This record gives sequence, C-alpha cells and structure tokens, in this order.
Amino acid sequence: QGLLARISDLLLCRWTCRNCCQKCFDCSCCQTNEDEVEILGPFPAQTPAWLISSQNEDKDGDSDNTISELPPTLQDVSPDRRRSSSDTSRSTYSLTRRISSLESRRPSSPLIDIKPIEFGIIGAKKEIVQPTILRKTYTPDDYFRKFEPRLYSLDSNSDDMDSLTDEEILSKYQLGMLHFSTQYDLLHNYLIVRVIEAKDLPPPISYDGSRQDMAHSNPYVKICLLPDQKNSKQTGVKRKTQNPVFEERYTFEIPFLEAQRRTLLLTVVDFDKFSRHCVIGKVSMPLSDVDLVKGGHWWKALVPSSQNEVELGELLLSLNYLPSAGRLNVDIIRAKQLLQTDMSQGSDPFVKIQLVHGLKLTKTKKTSCMRGTIDPFYNESFSFKVPQEELENASLVFTVYGHNVKSSNDFIGRIVIGQYSTGAPESNHWRRMLNAHRTAVEQWHSLRSREECDRVSPASLEVT
Repeated sequence: QGLLARISDLLLCRWTCRNCCQKCFDCSCCQTNEDEVEILGPFPAQTPAWLISSQNEDKDGDSDNTISELPPTLQDVSPDRRRSSSDTSRSTYSLTRRISSLESRRPSSPLIDIKPIEFGIIGAKKEIVQPTILRKTYTPDDYFRKFEPRLYSLDSNSDDMDSLTDEEILSKYQLGMLHFSTQYDLLHNYLIVRVIEAKDLPPPISYDGSRQDMAHSNPYVKICLLPDQKNSKQTGVKRKTQNPVFEERYTFEIPFLEAQRRTLLLTVVDFDKFSRHCVIGKVSMPLSDVDLVKGGHWWKALVPSSQNEVELGELLLSLNYLPSAGRLNVDIIRAKQLLQTDMSQGSDPFVKIQLVHGLKLTKTKKTSCMRGTIDPFYNESFSFKVPQEELENASLVFTVYGHNVKSSNDFIGRIVIGQYSTGAPESNHWRRMLNAHRTAVEQWHSLRSREECDRVSPASLEVT
C-alpha cells in the first residue's frame, strides 16, 4: 500500500497503470468501455487480423506509428477519451504482441512418438503364445460324408407320427394296437389311467435274431407321464398270448394344470426270464390334446421305440466313512422299478454287498428278501472294517437279485463304487463321501447289466 510497493509494482508488474501507478483492474482510468477491444487472455483462440498486420509492420521497423495502426474502433473514440486511454492501449498492444511472438515460436502441429504401454502383473511369468494351427478345411465330399441319412429318413423311430393315421401306422409297422382310457378326478386331484387290452402283438424274436420263435409273447405294459420316467408303473405279465387283457387301473397324484403339460407314455414289453426284456412298441399321447375331465377311450397303434431294452431299475444308497474308527458304513435304503423276474408275482428282490480290496474279495453281506414287489424298501445298515490307508484301494459291489426257490437266483442289476467304479455317477458318490467328513451321503444309482460291469470294472469280475 506504500510508495515502495507501488514503485515495485510499476517496475516488476506489466499490469501496472503508468498514469496512476495502480493496478489496471483497480484504477478508474484503465477501465474500458463497450467500444474498446477486450484484452485477450494468455491463450487466445485466434489472433485478430489487425494485430497480425501490426506485428508484421513492427518487424519492418515502423513501431512508432502506433496510433495510426490501431483498429477503427479506437480511432473513432473522442479526443478527450483518446488521450486517457492511449497509454492503456499501448500496454495492451505490447502484451498482445508478446503473446503473438510466443505463438509464432511454438510448432503448429507437434509430433509425439508414444510407445505402446504394456500392462502386466509384477512377478508373473511370461507365457509363450504359440501361433494357432489352422484347422483342416473339409471338402464338400468330406462334409456330406458326415451326414447320417437314417436321422433324416421317414423310417426313423421318431415320435412325430402326426402325418400318419392309426391304420397307416398299423400296416407299416405291424406291432399291434393298445386299448386304454384316461380321466382326471378333480375331487381328489389325481389322474386315472386304465390299461384295458392289446391285440395283434407280434410274436417274439429269438435271441440270435435269425428266426422267429413260434412261442407266444409274455407281454406287460409300463406307464409313465413324461418327462418323468422314474415314477412309472407297470401291469402284471400275461402268459403266452398275443392278445392280452389287462384291465388294470392306476392313479397318478398330480395337479390338473401340471397334468395338462405331461405326455402319457405306454410301453408294451415282452417278458423274458433268461435275457433282457424286449420292448415291443409304445404309444405316446399329449394330455393337452384330450379332455381330461370328461375322459375317453382310445385304440392306438404301437410304434417302434428307440429303447429296445427296458431299464433294470434304480437303487438308493447312503455311504459314510469314520476315519477314527476305520469303519465304512453302508445303508441300503430302497429300490424302485426293478426288472421283473417272476411272471406271476413280480419279484422277490434282495441286495448283496461285497467288499473288494484291490482285486481280492474280502467280505460279503446281503439284505433281507422283499416278497412280490419291484419297489422294495430295505432301510438296512452294514459296516465294514476298512483302515484309512486301505480306503483308496477298496471297492463296493452292489448286486440286486430276484430270489428263486427252484433254481439259482435271478440277476437283476449291478453297480460298483470305489476304486473300480462302473461309471461317473458311482465315482462322484465315492468322491463326495471322502470329502463329507463323517457325514452320510445319499445318491440314486441306475443298475447296469453284468456284461457292462465286467467290461469296465475289474472288481466285478472278482465276485459271483
């Protein structure tokens, strides 16, 4: 605020007014009006044309004629105001000239060479990326050779038979016809399926397939509501007839809206005591196409099935291992839809459990025999002494038999769980038990044939 401060501002600051020795933005004589040109900022977007022309003339040595070089706006100002603002315009022009000189020195379009930036994790090893190998391009001959004509032929065993009538299907496949009825009970919320009879079933084919056996078939019918094939039901077996009369009634507890989304599947199977049961034909009917409340009777022609052999059934097991005691506990809970071995009364199934160490049979146990059922409930527990260091070499063989008094027991199905498991579900159950840590692990298993188990599991060959 003193004289020394003003002198220093005058000498050091280029924004100090030379008339009143004050800041240009504080003094009254340096304030511009609307007719004067605005002071350009430190980085003008574009230099005015009158400044560029003045700069060129200043370079030639004509720097004294500043009043004549001012823009027309400043020349038109009154003489009284021109005297007060001449020094301000002179300082403003000096500032603008310095900025223009700096812009002339700066390159118009700088070129910057920036290297690509690589990102990576500190300490991570660099992996060598191999060039991809171009796949072989197949010629048209190789491409069309991959097609399987049987999948696109009209003779394939597909479920799309809408274009054919029952008479055309019967004359084409000659598998016979099936008589059945359906009705939904709204009062009790269950679906009633009645299997009445079948007629003109084909005679059975011998095992070698070379000739037809002159003996009659032993048919029975399996009923299920697709897509659920596990909770199926089946009729009794009718001995030595091609025109069986069943007259059996079955109920499915299912809501009405859910029943309309299901498809009724009836499969006619030929019972064979000495080999796998063979499928004669099937009938499928979407329940959304019929009036379930009113009900109805239908004669439907049988069509071929893609499943030539029926399933052997399922077995529900629970496994638990106690490392401290070195005990392997096995629970046989139940089985369902077992293959029928007795033509008159279903089956008398029981389960045999055999412990195999490596390729040596060490222990055999079995459940009780359930009379006259294909859906037995056991709920029986067994315990085997297996040290922890020998657990990785152990295998459990589960075999379901149908009891037979007159001859040897009838084989139904088998699975192997442990070192030599018979499939991925069995291996998964064993692995879950090892990771469960003293917790019982339950799982359903589909039974397999003896030939399949002997082919994939050496432990199956060591048992009888």
